[in-house]
Amino acid sequence: MVQADCGDAAATRRLGAHCRAISFENEWVDLEALAPLAAEGLVFRPSLAALEPLVNKRRQRELLERLHLPSPRWLPLERLIEPLPLEDIPPPITADPVEPRPVFDLGFPLMAKASTGGYDGKGTLVIPDPAALEELLERVDPTEWILEEFVSFDQELALVACRDGQGQVAWFPLARTHQHQHVCDWVLAPASVDQAVEALARNVAASILASLDYVGVLSIEFFYGPGGLVVNELAPRTHNSGHFTIEACRTSQFAQQVRIVSGDNVADIDFDGPGALMVNLLGIEQSAEEEAERRTALAMLNGAHLHWYGKREPRPGRKLGHLTVLLQAATPAELELEADRRLAEIRSIWPLPPA
Repeated sequence: MVQADCGDAAATRRLGAHCRAISFENEWVDLEALAPLAAEGLVFRPSLAALEPLVNKRRQRELLERLHLPSPRWLPLERLIEPLPLEDIPPPITADPVEPRPVFDLGFPLMAKASTGGYDGKGTLVIPDPAALEELLERVDPTEWILEEFVSFDQELALVACRDGQGQVAWFPLARTHQHQHVCDWVLAPASVDQAVEALARNVAASILASLDYVGVLSIEFFYGPGGLVVNELAPRTHNSGHFTIEACRTSQFAQQVRIVSGDNVADIDFDGPGALMVNLLGIEQSAEEEAERRTALAMLNGAHLHWYGKREPRPGRKLGHLTVLLQAATPAELELEADRRLAEIRSIWPLPPA
């Protein structure tokens, strides 16, 4: 066994001596430290070259632009402090108040995102007006942040896709996700959208996977609304939105990752049944006894599959586990109603943390 910090290249080298390939469970990867190991022949799946445009939100946006894939309009925050060419500098203003800093044509509100390190809403801010934008510029390194237009959407969707070393691609069902304070609350699969929407989502995934020669599992979060399907974020790993696959699919996202990293082909996914609801169990203020009682009650629900993560710090809002129930309704409308009923049942036992 090798236990060390994720950025410890020497420990990674020791690990590599005992395995055929190394993969990753998150995107906080020190590519620069690992590059010499790859040059020595240590195999990473996905490769470091495939990860390079995915571990940074700015580079994600640049990748999507190169591939002409739908994504929000954006700009690097640093562009707002770049000096204007002399011919574009307005004449001095003596009496009138200073005009707000221009944000091109994105308008307000805006979304500000840290290029690295953000997850579950961390490193993401809503910028409602020019004053909030000025405040952000004063307290962060502008080279490490991007601005995006605020996207109007009806649903948030997620797709987990996988590609093996032979270039075969497979997709899990497109799922609908719902957030609570920027943290995933629940996931319903399959999403009740037109077949053309799922086809477009799959095409987006296939384009990204092929362009990067990506080997492994890739997760894509989408907005879907008046502007059509728009890529929100990319995650080069298994994903919370795909946890339903453990019970609902013949081969889960985790089994696919293990197969692909070990050099096997992607396996049949075969979604089992009409639908599945996955509900995250977020940390709430409670005693150990109350937690145990709630977990017991959840495990006793009809058709429930409880996964408890055993985290040492069960702080409010943190993902402590999840519960998946397989749905039985025959039509999409009935499936939505069944999911609403089961969600209410689960939340009556394990409520969401307060805002």
